[in-house]
Amino acid sequence: MSKQEKTVQVALAGNPNSGKTTLFNHLTGARQRVGNFTGVTVTRKEGVVSHKGWKIKLVDLPGTYSLSSKTVEEKVTREYILEESPDLIVDIVDAGNLERNLFLTTQLIEMDIPRVIVLNMIDEVRAKGVVIDTSNFSKLLSSPVVETVGRSGEGKDKLLDAIVEVAESGGKARQIRIPYDSHVEEAIDRTEQHIAKLHVGKVEEERSRWLALKLLEGDSDVLLQEGDHTDLIEAAKEEQFKLEESHGEDSQTLLADGRYGFIHGLVQEVESKSKSVTTQNLTRKIDQILLNRLLGLPLFLFFMWLMFQTTFTIGQYPMDWIDSGVSWFSNMMSAALPEGLVRDLVVEGIIGGVGGIVIFLPNIVLLFLFISFFENTGYMARAAFLMDHFMHGIGLHGKAFIPLLMGFGCNVPAIMAARTIENPKDRLLTILINPFMSCSARLPVYVLLAGIFFSENAGSVVFGLYLAGIFVAMSAAYIMKKTMFKGLSDPFVMELPPYRIPALRSVIIHMWEKAVEFLKKVSGIILVGSIIIWFLQAFPQNIELSMDYGAAQNRIEQQMVAGEEQTQALAKLSNAQAQEEQEKRYLGQIGKTIQPIFEPLGFDWKGSIALLTGFVAKEIVVSTFGVLYNTGNDVDEESVSLREAMAGSMAPEVALAFMVFTLLYMPCLATIAVIRRETQSLGWTMFSVGMGLSVAWILAWVVVRVARVLL
Repeated sequence: MSKQEKTVQVALAGNPNSGKTTLFNHLTGARQRVGNFTGVTVTRKEGVVSHKGWKIKLVDLPGTYSLSSKTVEEKVTREYILEESPDLIVDIVDAGNLERNLFLTTQLIEMDIPRVIVLNMIDEVRAKGVVIDTSNFSKLLSSPVVETVGRSGEGKDKLLDAIVEVAESGGKARQIRIPYDSHVEEAIDRTEQHIAKLHVGKVEEERSRWLALKLLEGDSDVLLQEGDHTDLIEAAKEEQFKLEESHGEDSQTLLADGRYGFIHGLVQEVESKSKSVTTQNLTRKIDQILLNRLLGLPLFLFFMWLMFQTTFTIGQYPMDWIDSGVSWFSNMMSAALPEGLVRDLVVEGIIGGVGGIVIFLPNIVLLFLFISFFENTGYMARAAFLMDHFMHGIGLHGKAFIPLLMGFGCNVPAIMAARTIENPKDRLLTILINPFMSCSARLPVYVLLAGIFFSENAGSVVFGLYLAGIFVAMSAAYIMKKTMFKGLSDPFVMELPPYRIPALRSVIIHMWEKAVEFLKKVSGIILVGSIIIWFLQAFPQNIELSMDYGAAQNRIEQQMVAGEEQTQALAKLSNAQAQEEQEKRYLGQIGKTIQPIFEPLGFDWKGSIALLTGFVAKEIVVSTFGVLYNTGNDVDEESVSLREAMAGSMAPEVALAFMVFTLLYMPCLATIAVIRRETQSLGWTMFSVGMGLSVAWILAWVVVRVARVLL
C-alpha cells in the first residue's frame, strides 16, 4: 500500500436474534479474536477488515433490547459505548420486526453517537411483500441505512462503504431528538438545568439530555454515579413524582411511550405492504405442528434424544481415530525417551491425562453443532415457549428457561444470565438449580462410561442423564418454591423469531470457537491438573511393600512351566504390585482417606479421587482416570486404552451411579465462584454446594441399590 491505512473503531449493536453475530462473522471471517469484556464472562468478539484505505476494527457487542442497566448484556453494551467511545455504531435491526428493534435505535440516537442503521434479513421482508423506503428512512434518522442478508453476506460491501462514508465525514450529521409529551420535555429541561449547574462545561448538550433521561427513568447506574449530588437526585425524584401525579403513569413508562410513538410514526413513513401477501406464512404453518399442545413437547424430547444419539453414534468414528493417534504417539514417546521419571511424566501424566480427554473433542463439536442449528433456525425459542407453562406450574419464572438452557453449554455464563430476572427470589432460585443442568464439560465422563458399559444404548443413556438433570432441577425448584421462596413469579412475554435456514458459515464458526475453547482448556487447566495428579500418584518413590515381588516373580518362573498359566500368574503378581504401589503413594493415600464416603455407592479409591479432582473442572475426571489406569505398566504395543482398562474395574450399575453423581454434584470451582459473586452470599453458595453433593450421593446410592435388585 502506498500510504498507511486510517483506523476507525466500530461497535455492532442490536437485539438478540437480529443476525448481528452472523453479519459480524461475514465481515471478519477468520480474522477474529475472542475474549471477555472486563469483569464479566460475557464473550467479546473483535475482528478487523480493510476497506478503501481504512482499517475497520469491529467489536460485536452482546445482543440487547435496550440500554438500561438491568442485565449484564445491557450493562456491558452501555459501558463499552460510554467508556471506550467507538467512532461509530452499526445498529443491526431485524427488518421484519422494526417496531421492536428500533427501541434500541432510539436510545442510541439519544446518546448522540454516529451510526449506520442496518436492515438485516431484508430477504424475509421482501418475501412477505413488504417494501421499506431506505432513502426516506435515512433522511428521517439522519443516518446511512443499508439493507443486508446476514446469512448470505448480501449488502456487506455497501455496509463497509457506509462505515467509511461516516468515518470520512467525522461522524457529523443532523442531530435527532426523540419528541416527548410536553410535560415530559419540561421535566427533561429542568433536570438538564440542574445537571448544567453541577457539571459546568463538563457535559455536552446531547449527553446532558441523555443523563437527564436516565435520571428520570431511575437508572440505577446513573443514580449511583451521581450519588454525591443529592440535590440533583432529589430534583429528579421530584420530577418523577410530578409526572406520575399528572399522567397516572411512572416516568419510565412515559419515556417508553414517547419512544414507541416516534417509532410507530417512523415505520408508517417508511414501510408499505403488498395487499396480495397472505398472512398464513411458513413460520405459522410450522408452529401449528411444533407448538401443538399435544405434539409440541414429545417432538422437542425426540429432537433432544436424536441430538444425543447422533452425537454419540457419529462421534464414535473420529473418537476411535483420535484414540488410535494418542496411543501411537504414546508408544512412540515411550520408545524414544529413556526409562525414568521424565518418561513416566510425559507418557503417563501428560499424554495419559490430556490424551484421555482430547478424544472427546468430536462429541463436544457435534453437540454444539446441533445447539447452534437449533438456535439459528429459531427452534430453541420455541423450546422455551413449550416449557414456559410447565415452569410456571412448578413456580419458576418464565425467563428462567434461558439460563437453564444455557447451562447445557456452561453453567458459569448461565448463572450470570439469571440477572435478567428482576424478582430477587426468582433469580436466586434459578441460580441455585442451574448446576443441575448438565454442562458440556460433563459429557466426556458420560461418553467414556456409557461407551464402555452401555455401548448398545449409549446415546439413550446420555439423553436420560440430561433428562435426569432437568427433572432434579425442576423438583428442587418446586420444593424450594413451596418452602423457602414462596410468592408468585412475574409474567414474561417471550419472543418467537421466524424460522430461518441457518448460515453454514455461522454454524461452522460457532463449532470452531467451541473446539478452540475446549482445546485451550485442555492445554491449560487440564494439562496442569494431569501433571499434579501424576506427581501425587508417582511419589513417594521409595515405598515399603508388603512382600518381595521380585523374589515372588523368580519363584513363579522357576516353579511353573512356561505357558499361559505362568503368564497369567505373572500378570496377576504384576497387577498386585502396581495396585499396592498406587495405594501407598500420595494419591492412593488421599483416595483411601475419602473412599469410606463413597464406598456405599460402590466407588473404589480411584473413582473417589476422580470425583475429588472433578471439583476443579469436570474434564479432569477423565484425565484422572487416564493417569491412574496408565500407572504400573510401561506403555507399549501391548497396552490397552483407557476404555479397555476400565472395563473390568467397575460394575455397570456402579458406572451408572458414577455418571449420576457427576451429573449432580457441583460442576467446577468457577461455578462456585460465580454463585458467590451473583448471590453476594457465602451462605447460599455453601447451600448450593451442599445441596448438590447431598442430592448426588443419595440418588447415586438409589441407582446402585435399585440396579442390583433388578439385575
